[in-house]
Amino acid sequence: MKEKIEQVAEEIRTFPIENNEQLEAFRIAFMGRKGRLADLFDNLKTVPNEEKKATGQQLNGLKQLAQQRFDEMQEKLAGSQASGEKLNLDFTLPPVPNTLGTRHPLSLVREEVLRIFGRIGFNVSEGPEIEDDWHNFTALNFPENHPAREMQDTFFVQRNPDYLLRTHTSTVQVRIMENNQPPIRTIMPGRVFRNEAISARAHCMFHQFEGIFIDENVSFADLKQTVYHFAQEMFGKDTRIRFRPSFFPFTEPSAEIDITCLICKGEGCNICKHSGWVEIGGCGMIDPAVLESSKIDPEKYSGFAFGMGIERITMLKYQIKDLRLFTENDVRFLRQFESAV
Repeated sequence: MKEKIEQVAEEIRTFPIENNEQLEAFRIAFMGRKGRLADLFDNLKTVPNEEKKATGQQLNGLKQLAQQRFDEMQEKLAGSQASGEKLNLDFTLPPVPNTLGTRHPLSLVREEVLRIFGRIGFNVSEGPEIEDDWHNFTALNFPENHPAREMQDTFFVQRNPDYLLRTHTSTVQVRIMENNQPPIRTIMPGRVFRNEAISARAHCMFHQFEGIFIDENVSFADLKQTVYHFAQEMFGKDTRIRFRPSFFPFTEPSAEIDITCLICKGEGCNICKHSGWVEIGGCGMIDPAVLESSKIDPEKYSGFAFGMGIERITMLKYQIKDLRLFTENDVRFLRQFESAV
C-alpha cells in the first residue's frame, strides 16, 4: 500500500497541466469519485489494523497534495489567461464612438406646437393624468349615459367615486377655468388614455394638446383663423383645411378639422381611408353651460376650444404610416430624426 501511495504521489507531481482541459483531466484522474485517490481510500479496509492509522495519514497527505497542485495550477492558468487577454488588446484601434441620442419625433412636434402657439400669445398649462369624474366628464357637459363613460372607452382606476386615466386633455381646461378669470389663452399638451384596440391608426395611449381662448366677443371666426394659422405654420402655406360640422358635449357649435393628407397628397391611402383628407382634431365654441359650471359668466364672456392628436400631426409631418412605430423603440426608426433636432 505504501508503494502505491508513493507512486500516485509521483504521478500527481509530474502530471502535465498546461491548459484548462488538462487541469480538468487531472481533477478527474485523481480527485474524482472514480479517481486514483478514491480507489486508495477504498483499499484502506484491506490494510491490517495496526497499519491503518499510519496509512490513513499518508492518504490524507496525498489528498492534500492533489488539492494543492490543482489549486496552484488553476490560479496559474487563470492569471495567464487574463494576462493573455491584456496582451491581445490592440491599442491602435479607434475608440468606440460616444454617439449622442436624439429626441423622439413626438417630442419634436410637441415643442414645435408650443412654439407656434406661443408666438400668438398662448401660454402652457398641464394637469394630472389620473382624474375624477367631475373634471373628465361632468364639468364638460357629458350626460350621465354618455358612451364615453363606459368601460369600453375609459380606463377606470376606481368606481364610486370614479377615478380614471384621463381620456382627453380637456380636463386641464376645466381646472384652468375654475381657478382663473378671463382673459384666458392657453395650450395644454399631455398624455391621454382610451380603451381602444392598437392598430396602425389607433392606440390605447397617445398624446393630445388642447387650446382655449376665453374673452369678451370671441367668435367662431377667431377660432378659424387660429386653426388656419397653426396648420399653415406646421404643414406649410399651401395646406388646405376644411371644417366639418360635428358634435361635442362641451362645445356648440362644433366642427372636425381636416387637412389634405400629406402622405398621399390627396390621392388616397390607408391613413386617410382613401378619402384624401385626414382629421387632425376637433374644435368649437365653448358651451355656455361649461363656462357657467366653472363660474365664468357666459353672458359676458365667450370662448373657443380645440384639440388635436400629436401622433396624427407627427405622422403627417414626417410621412409615417404606422402609429405603432412611436412606441416600439426601434433604433432604426428613431435615428431618422437626428437631423430634425
